[in-house]
Amino acid sequence: MIEVENLSKSYSGFRAVQDISFHVNRGEIVGFLGPNGAGKSTTMKVLAGYLPPTDGKIRIAGFDVVTDSIEVRKRIGYMPENVPLYTDMRVNEFLRFRAELKKVARRKIKDRVEVVKQMCSLKDVENKIIGTLSKGYRQRVGLADAMVHDPELLILDEPTIGLDPNQIRAVRDLIKDLGKHHTILLSTHILSEVELTCARVLVINRGRIEASDTPANLTKLVRGGGSIFLEVKAPGADVVAKLKALPNIEDVEIILPGDGDWTHVKIFAEPGVDVREEIYGVVRQNNWPLRELSRVKATLEEAFVELTQD
Repeated sequence: MIEVENLSKSYSGFRAVQDISFHVNRGEIVGFLGPNGAGKSTTMKVLAGYLPPTDGKIRIAGFDVVTDSIEVRKRIGYMPENVPLYTDMRVNEFLRFRAELKKVARRKIKDRVEVVKQMCSLKDVENKIIGTLSKGYRQRVGLADAMVHDPELLILDEPTIGLDPNQIRAVRDLIKDLGKHHTILLSTHILSEVELTCARVLVINRGRIEASDTPANLTKLVRGGGSIFLEVKAPGADVVAKLKALPNIEDVEIILPGDGDWTHVKIFAEPGVDVREEIYGVVRQNNWPLRELSRVKATLEEAFVELTQD
């Protein structure tokens, strides 16, 4: 659905995006992550035809973003981070106006507006002036606008910004439902939402793609993905020395403060290696009283930090 080859984008000599390539298959929900200033929003604006690329090729549904921009825009619903709305219009008339601009057939406009209002929970405010709405409702109006022409591809830049936890959950469920019939490229800083929603994640940093994989695989490949928590009654120095002697152990850290004679340690194994059995063997061999031995599940946030920080 999206094919990006050697894309670069420069602003007055500054290269915001540097020679990136990636693809998004039809029907995928892909998270597009990166720290502020990494080139994330710039890339999404280029994909949507809002900005021209400096170099590279981009195809959406087989159409070139530069030479076939009208065909591309017919197939894209784009919701930018700061949603541009006509604040003096009512929700109903704004969505009808946007449907007309997006060339929705006249006979279908009423139905499409009703569908997106229902999907985005806007029925209660359909006759209110947009300028009087809360930020959360304005976000929902922007999402409805992106979907009103029933595009094949949705590009959503921070769709849950300004929403309360209940609204975030509702938008997450909506995105999952939309993913059954649409391709979605989603940017957000709420990484727990990405783990629950996206089948694959692209991480961009300093204008370059750092990783492309499933959330589960990304957490396995980072240091935190193989960590084990151990709590035993033994001197800390002995515990660290004996555990570091095991194969596949990268590091052992004492977690302070301890609990009386109990030592708490975090053990980092090589990515993808489960060393709990070997650790338990050391505990039994030394007759250390054991209170806890458990795997520490890494999060996408930890993977993100490791991939984007020096």
